[in-house]
Amino acid sequence: MKPIRVALLNSYIGRLITADPVLSNISVIGEISNFKRHGNGHVYFSLKDADAKIGCFMAGRVFESLAFGIDDGMEVTATGRVNVYERGGSYSLNIREITVEGEGGLAAAFERVKAKLAAEGLFDKAAKKPIPTFPRAIAIVTSGTGAAIEDMVKTITSGNGVVDILIYPTIVQGVGAAPAIAGGIAYINENYPDTDVIITGRGGGSAEELWAFNEEVLARAIFASDIPVISAVGHETDVTIADFVADARAETPTAAAVMAAPSVAAIRKDIERALSTAAAGLSARLDRMRLLMDACAMPRLFETLGNRIEISEMKAAGLIASARSGLNGAVNTRSAAAGFAYERLKSSDPARIMSMGYAALAKGGKPVRSVNDMAEGDKVSARLGDGSAELTVDSVV
Repeated sequence: MKPIRVALLNSYIGRLITADPVLSNISVIGEISNFKRHGNGHVYFSLKDADAKIGCFMAGRVFESLAFGIDDGMEVTATGRVNVYERGGSYSLNIREITVEGEGGLAAAFERVKAKLAAEGLFDKAAKKPIPTFPRAIAIVTSGTGAAIEDMVKTITSGNGVVDILIYPTIVQGVGAAPAIAGGIAYINENYPDTDVIITGRGGGSAEELWAFNEEVLARAIFASDIPVISAVGHETDVTIADFVADARAETPTAAAVMAAPSVAAIRKDIERALSTAAAGLSARLDRMRLLMDACAMPRLFETLGNRIEISEMKAAGLIASARSGLNGAVNTRSAAAGFAYERLKSSDPARIMSMGYAALAKGGKPVRSVNDMAEGDKVSARLGDGSAELTVDSVV
């Protein structure tokens, strides 16, 4: 066989690949990397696994028809045909359909975006703006048709007839949904800066259908909004990146409407309840003041003073009686003690003892206390109860 040109070889290989029924309709599982979207709308990226990678091409119309956004790191199943780029001598997978590889693929992508934005501080509580209690204007960025917008408008208008509602209709699922919603939020900030709060969200759906609210472009638009944003996506169990970055999260679009626009009737009831409580408190205070004024009136004052004087006199009389009784008791006690002491003293009187036949002897003026104090022939004096006698000792026994 004669040598052939490179272009002819590539053309031959291209015809072989194109004719292969397997390569004309093949599904490949891999992780997206080097994702790029060309200015003409077409998308280019690689699918890779642990051992190899293949270049991929997706037409803009196919990309726009997706129900979810795709980005680096997502594991997907891509279906299409293998094409040969003859000029470059390379081949790629021309994708006509792509699906996320199970819930795990979406979950992994969700966690990657969440971790990235959390690290940048987009979820910080310090960055949250308060939702106004009494808004004058509310903007809703969501689909222009469907149950979500109908429920929100009905809820707001039925309970609050004074707030203005601005509706910014946009797509809420598919590849272009996240940029479209982000653009709506930016548009309202720029053109309607007096808006008090923005609600963005949609009704329930599958993870793929809700994916727009997990994309970075929307999260950054919510964070950059000068107007507080309420995220209301799906049902109570649905959680999106938008919920984390928004200033407030509502379980459903209807709940967001209630949060943004309080019911006038409910406010009126709260005011009436507060007024009733205040009136009751004021009435009770007035009653207390009347009682105090009555107590300070002159007749009442004299009566009160008279009562106090009478009570004081009774207390004084009681104290005097008590003191008198105590004093009498003390005097009686002391008198009895003195009588007892006198009787004891009388019983010890020498004259009384001598009157009973006893005598007191003295020698030389000194008392005789023992027979040893006397000797035969001593002169002693004997003192008796009725007189005294001089005695001479005859003998000492």
